[in-house]
Amino acid sequence: QVQLVESGGGSVQPGESLTLSCRTSRRAWDLNAMGWARQPPGKAREVVAAISWDDGNVFYHDSVAARFTISANAAQNTIYLQMDDLKPEDTAVYFCSAGLASALTRGRPGDFWGQGTQVTVSA
Repeated sequence: QVQLVESGGGSVQPGESLTLSCRTSRRAWDLNAMGWARQPPGKAREVVAAISWDDGNVFYHDSVAARFTISANAAQNTIYLQMDDLKPEDTAVYFCSAGLASALTRGRPGDFWGQGTQVTVSA
């Protein structure tokens, strides 16, 4: 089992920035990547960014590639998602995920999830 603790959500106006963070209770050979997925109201959950602990390989969904940056602090078992130039369509519950790099860095979900944090972008 693994615990993922997220923080950093909130309400902002279009064009503003937010940073999400997620700390994992442990890493392992089968938990060698982490990422962020989001679920807008009434829509499916989709992975928007992920990073491998092993080699730093990253994945970005096309809709966020130019605006979001994922990073990792191995010493603190924590990943971050810097979200710039936020748009109303970024409004969603953002979930931290942990699992295999072979899945997450290809845009597929991990095996474990955090509780989710709300991001709302509106004028």
